[in-house]
Amino acid sequence: EVQLVESGGGLVQAGGSLRLSCAASGFTFDDYAIGWFRQAPGKEREGVSCISSSDGSIYYADSVKGRFTISSDNAKNTVYLQMNSLKPEDTAVYYCAARPGGTPNIWYQKYEYDYWGQGTQVTVSS
Repeated sequence: EVQLVESGGGLVQAGGSLRLSCAASGFTFDDYAIGWFRQAPGKEREGVSCISSSDGSIYYADSVKGRFTISSDNAKNTVYLQMNSLKPEDTAVYYCAARPGGTPNIWYQKYEYDYWGQGTQVTVSS
């Protein structure tokens, strides 16, 4: 059974940092893409970043480029999202998602991913 478990969320002041983790079980990262999404209250879930193990591709939404860094530790089956210079508008529930078969055609589209975690809350105070 495929499972994704996010952790590392919390409350931080603007300008601060958090590191989210997405621990996967039931599959290995060898041929998967892992995406991070977020959903703020009253808004659609949006793609934040994606990393593909098949070709090493990495993608970021424009809103987080230069501030967030995605990485993976295949030995631990874990993907990380380092979030620096956080802003109040980054407040959301953050989800990781997995897509077998490597790089998605449109990495920021929810329908590209088959498996989802339960989410972790990130709150950035001003």
